[in-house]
Amino acid sequence: MTTANQPLQLGISNRQILQIALPISLAILVPQLNFITNNIFLGHFSTEALAVASITGVYYLIFAGIGYGLNNGLQALISRRAGEQKISEIGKLFTQGVYISLAIAAIGILITYFIAPHILKLALSSNEKYEETISFLRIRIWGLPFLYIFQMRNALLVGTNQSKLLVIGSLAETISNVIFDYGFIFGKFGLPAMGFNGAAVASIIAEFTGMFVIFLVIRRKGISQRFSLFKNYRFDKKNIKLILSMSSPIIFQHAISIMSWEFFFILIERNQANEYDLAISNTMRNIFGFFGVFIWAFAATANTMVSNVIGQGRKEEVVLLVRRIVILSTGIAILICIFLNIFPGLLLTVYGQPKLFIEAAIPVVRVISLAMVLMSFATVWLNAVTGTGNSKITLLIEVFAIIFYCFYVYFILEKFKLSITFGWMAEWIYWISLFSLSFLYIRSGKWKGKML
Repeated sequence: MTTANQPLQLGISNRQILQIALPISLAILVPQLNFITNNIFLGHFSTEALAVASITGVYYLIFAGIGYGLNNGLQALISRRAGEQKISEIGKLFTQGVYISLAIAAIGILITYFIAPHILKLALSSNEKYEETISFLRIRIWGLPFLYIFQMRNALLVGTNQSKLLVIGSLAETISNVIFDYGFIFGKFGLPAMGFNGAAVASIIAEFTGMFVIFLVIRRKGISQRFSLFKNYRFDKKNIKLILSMSSPIIFQHAISIMSWEFFFILIERNQANEYDLAISNTMRNIFGFFGVFIWAFAATANTMVSNVIGQGRKEEVVLLVRRIVILSTGIAILICIFLNIFPGLLLTVYGQPKLFIEAAIPVVRVISLAMVLMSFATVWLNAVTGTGNSKITLLIEVFAIIFYCFYVYFILEKFKLSITFGWMAEWIYWISLFSLSFLYIRSGKWKGKML
């Protein structure tokens, strides 16, 4: 069944919200499953590999976050044009978005080869961890172009109310990642046993697979023809400037947000109270990411729906829309919080670690379960700000929250030498800060005069 003529203007009902959010959640779940799959296999390979994967994983996540920021900005613009029924502009925006993403990918590869080694050499206390980290990253970073193009296609599909198609490419990526992870880490299926670096090779193959499959889907469904995606390859300075103006603050927002997480992990590596601290924090990132996909899906929904509704000239409905999304997002987060507190050690058993590891990790699970509840409404309000077109305000809000976050983790871990349980409480400060500022901005109404 073709989806080429899917309506572009959106309503604000709960049904409409769920129709957009559920496919997005499945699509976001896939990269998280890839991270988790990598770490489960690496956990069974060695505790050391699981620990180092925390640093390499967050490093790559910085660049993935940059792509996600570009994706969010492009998605908001495409949603606005969809709401305005300016179909011919959508393909132009998409093409220029791809060009920008490939340029950023090239910069990311150069940084990884020539700048990151010097920074990590100074930051990490263990020379062995440094060598493993650099060796892995110089392979892993080559997946960036495939990831970015995949993200640009996500912006197109979500922005034009085609989010259900995201699932197809995402499933292809997940299946590919599981097969090649197992093959390259342990030397199965006739593949070389590459150990830790095998996870990097598997992830690149998986990202290429996801990108290629979603490309075929867009062609087959007639979406590329409807929006004239491949008819004009010229550089369009006007649209490039518009995309960068909209996306740059969001890119910096996501980059500094995840950089602060890398700062957090480096502090743990420098001040480990026991041998499991870094590996535990890596599994916490996995759990946070796995359950957070549903929350992030509602956040992405807030971005696209707010922008679309404003494009229709229905600005007075924005606050009501955001409240409805918040109720759904927070309801799911509360259920997740209850589940994690009833069964705190359940997911930890899959990493193949000893009982002492699980016992030390359970208090941190309880901390992040509450953080997810805070995130469930904070990130929706923050993405509503992005949807209004005021991405510079989004960046300022993020910077303010990150400053509090970094000061907290520095003093807790570096100065006071407290446990990682207290370190992870930084998430509470971060999400409360984001919510307070985003909520006040939306309620102020200052965004109503913004034009894109």
